[in-house]
Amino acid sequence: MMNNRRWYDSNEHTGKALELLKDLDPEKRKSLAKDLTTFVKQVKEMHEEDIDADVSLGIDRVLGLYKISNSRRWYDKVSILSYALKTMSTLPKEDFYNIMEGVHSTLSK
Repeated sequence: MMNNRRWYDSNEHTGKALELLKDLDPEKRKSLAKDLTTFVKQVKEMHEEDIDADVSLGIDRVLGLYKISNSRRWYDKVSILSYALKTMSTLPKEDFYNIMEGVHSTLSK
């Protein structure tokens, strides 16, 4: 049963992707986090060009960012991954979910 109170449980792939990231070799996790950050910045730049883009964090993601800033979870203590997640959290939900689905798909192979 999923705990829908956590920000990453609002999408099935997000929680699974985080679990796979947790078990990933630290060097591979660091490399993936760097790639994610680069990709997310590119997506953000595309949205900045789109004046009509709807960007909203939502209360759950704001709470998640607050908890990241307090370093309460395992991924908060991995600075490059924490940065990637903070950056991703500012994307529209659909983009965020698509990226996490891609991470989940990639890591579960």
